[in-house]
Amino acid sequence: MKLPSSFDIIGNIAVLSEKTKSSKKIAQELLKNFKNIETVAIKIGIHYGKYRLQKTKILAGKKTKTTLYKENNCIFKLNIDKTYFSPRLGSERLRIANLVKKDESVLVMFSGICIYPIEIAKFSKAKEIFAVEINPAAHKFAEENLKLNKVNNVKLFLGDVREVLPKIKKKFDRIVMPLPRDAESFLDLAIKKLGKKGIIHFYDFQEEKNIPAASIEKIRKHCKPKILRVVKAGQYSPRKFRICVDFTI
Repeated sequence: MKLPSSFDIIGNIAVLSEKTKSSKKIAQELLKNFKNIETVAIKIGIHYGKYRLQKTKILAGKKTKTTLYKENNCIFKLNIDKTYFSPRLGSERLRIANLVKKDESVLVMFSGICIYPIEIAKFSKAKEIFAVEINPAAHKFAEENLKLNKVNNVKLFLGDVREVLPKIKKKFDRIVMPLPRDAESFLDLAIKKLGKKGIIHFYDFQEEKNIPAASIEKIRKHCKPKILRVVKAGQYSPRKFRICVDFTI
């Protein structure tokens, strides 16, 4: 049986696209052919709600949706239904971590299970990393993941960034905004928290024909940016990409 050309493997869980045909048969084939896969699930619908969650249904294997995922020599515990997570951004997360300079203060908005902050901590000499996440389940996994990776310069905050950040009386050298669908609505807040010569990593979804002009125009509504680089960080859907615009003001 021909296996699908594209599916996600998160730890020991394989996640099939909701459009996968003969999904139950494929699930059995995956368990048979990949020793590292212990559970096969299929996506149901699209990401929903303020926590950006994705429903899945288990097709075969162990009845669990919690797993340990390894990336860039780090390890992360997560539940595929209770937290937003994409395994397709490993090289992009490492790119950001490698850009961080010694003694920088870094802010990661919408930090999820703490994957950006932990990789920044592991691959840079950042002074401190502040991580803000609204989803209580993701925040709980973030606390576990800090311990799993023995990281001690990340400070976690649970809550809406619009409520949390005004209480943090400091500015940052670098701000990461990994929320492509809604990041523009938080740009005003990020700009207020950006220190002199600071850098923002602004994520956005765009059709290929509109890259990079449409994303840069979003930023220009809020400030006069100096664009450092524009990076394609993976294909989101046919002819549509997740991109990151690195800019300063």
